[in-house]
Amino acid sequence: MDSTGVTSSRPGIGPLVVRAGPRDLMLLAGLPGAGKSSLLRKLRASGPYTVLDSDQVRDPLAARLPDLPYRCYRPLVHLLHHLRIIWAALTTRGPVLVHEPATRVITRSWLSVLARLTGRTPRMLWLEVTPEQARAGQRERGRVIPAHSFAKHVRRALRISARLTAGRPLRGWPKATVIYRSDVANGLKLELVGSRSS
Repeated sequence: MDSTGVTSSRPGIGPLVVRAGPRDLMLLAGLPGAGKSSLLRKLRASGPYTVLDSDQVRDPLAARLPDLPYRCYRPLVHLLHHLRIIWAALTTRGPVLVHEPATRVITRSWLSVLARLTGRTPRMLWLEVTPEQARAGQRERGRVIPAHSFAKHVRRALRISARLTAGRPLRGWPKATVIYRSDVANGLKLELVGSRSS
């Protein structure tokens, strides 16, 4: 695996390759609308892995509750999403890749603690975009978060970005990779390393 620290993605001809250990808990983070879900749809891997996106909970509930505003069942979506993360960290083979904005310290903290309690290595993938790109991404997907909430995400994300691009990992996440949109135009591939042969 990569040594402790912050690295930047390097574009190539094919998909961007990120190395992952069999016991990694990988956090794909970035502003809402940054393109995390789109990136996950293009994800490929050289071995077994698990992806956990809150949309995997939200979409089935939305189909069952078409007349109910999302705000009414948002807490349930978050609860079920977090329970699925815990279960996957405890029971699944291969790396677990979690989709979260993770601009809040509390979100990063509990995921980091979960990683350590379940014998996994916390690893962050930070998807770097401008606030304007993220806002455009929200409009494109048809889910624009309120301006005051987005402003809070932006303030926190700018601090995270400044720290990571300066080569300083976030507390609890000693391994981090900064990913730029242009570098994943051809997708993302997880190259699993360190797994034992059966």
